[in-house]
Amino acid sequence: MRKYLFTCLLLFSLLACKNAHTSQKDVNVHDLPQIKDSGELVVLTLYSSTSYFNYRGQDMGFQYELSEQFAKSIGLKLRVEVAKNIPELVKKLKSGKGDMIAYSLPITKKMKDSLTYCGLEVITHQVVVQNNEGKTKPLKDVTELIGKDVYVKPGKYYDRLVNLDKELGGGIKIHKVTSDSITVENLITQVSEGKIQYTVCDNDLAKLNATYYPNIDIKLSVSFDQRASWAVRNDCPLLAKAANEWYKKNKTSPDYAASTKRYFELLKTTIHSPILSIEDGKISHYDKLFKKYSKEIDWDWRFLASLAYNESNFNPKAVSWAGARGLMQLMPATARSMGIAAGEEDVPEESVKAAVKYIASIDKSFSMIHNKKERRNFILAAYNAGQSHIYDAMALAEKFGKNKLVWYGNVEDYILLESNEEYFTDPVCKNGYFRGIETYNFVRDINDRYKVYKKKIKH
Repeated sequence: MRKYLFTCLLLFSLLACKNAHTSQKDVNVHDLPQIKDSGELVVLTLYSSTSYFNYRGQDMGFQYELSEQFAKSIGLKLRVEVAKNIPELVKKLKSGKGDMIAYSLPITKKMKDSLTYCGLEVITHQVVVQNNEGKTKPLKDVTELIGKDVYVKPGKYYDRLVNLDKELGGGIKIHKVTSDSITVENLITQVSEGKIQYTVCDNDLAKLNATYYPNIDIKLSVSFDQRASWAVRNDCPLLAKAANEWYKKNKTSPDYAASTKRYFELLKTTIHSPILSIEDGKISHYDKLFKKYSKEIDWDWRFLASLAYNESNFNPKAVSWAGARGLMQLMPATARSMGIAAGEEDVPEESVKAAVKYIASIDKSFSMIHNKKERRNFILAAYNAGQSHIYDAMALAEKFGKNKLVWYGNVEDYILLESNEEYFTDPVCKNGYFRGIETYNFVRDINDRYKVYKKKIKH
């Protein structure tokens, strides 16, 4: 009898343990059904010009837009968590701090042991970036790199060039650019400006930068193709399946095509025209509006005109790659908050009136800068970049011993560095990657043009 009771107790204990183990296993499952119960899809990504960044207060980026499209397709809201680098990206995914990596993660055998690649898949390769202007014709074959000066950042680009040099028997003049203040995109800018002959980068980054610099050639490949994809944990087969089905169905959709066009095809620069009529003392057809509304912020109307010229080339129907509209190029959310009704973004007076209201609100945010002329530079920068990135640049300037209340030669230097990983991942930099060269040039261009307007156009 005792033996029978002991056997029953043992079987009961084993069954209880099994049930407990099963229950615990069920609790740990976090695949698509559990994600849908939570109401949001948490994606992990990195800050970069091709993945995720904030521009004028709006979240943007090719990878971000596609992950938002995917989340919407499965009825979920999107939440983004940013990692510092790829190893941290993978670590966060494995530890459950995100549901999916929405970044072009290189596909490797090692990674396949712990991750399931799914969703967006791209083919990347490295290309030579070269200037297509002037007498020198763009290189057509890698053998033509022999004897040429190529400037690259340390890492995969430098390593690939070293290997290519060996394959060709030597002769490529490889310059490793180790300065922390110079990024891959800075090197591309230098190629466009003719300061250096050649650099190397991934083709997607090259395509994006070609929309800023139409004078660069990016056709010459220097590496084999590398597949890259989004990824989930191996225990999320349903999420992986949904991502694969979405990508297969939507890679030819209008939304997908629009995102591709926005980042890799549409020119990011405005072609400008000269002053309307110096003889008649006119800058544009909208001078009366600039004169009327500039008084509300105590600006010279010619300065406001210079801003409008830089934004839209005085075209009230202009629409930027990022979705800014109208004469003063306000982003949709900003336009709404400043009182422009939907459908009235193209009305010149509504655009100028709202822009002046927006400038007044930015002015208050920089009240710590007492010099009016100096504060105006910060207002311009914030108008172009969004206030958050200017605050980051100010914090970086202060940390590294510059005057955070002075733009030229101080804060402007750090808005440039916000495209550099070492700086945009600094603890004082709260808003991540930003392509600061546009803002750097924006402030300088408007001030320089204003000086010309003052000389040529009577007040």
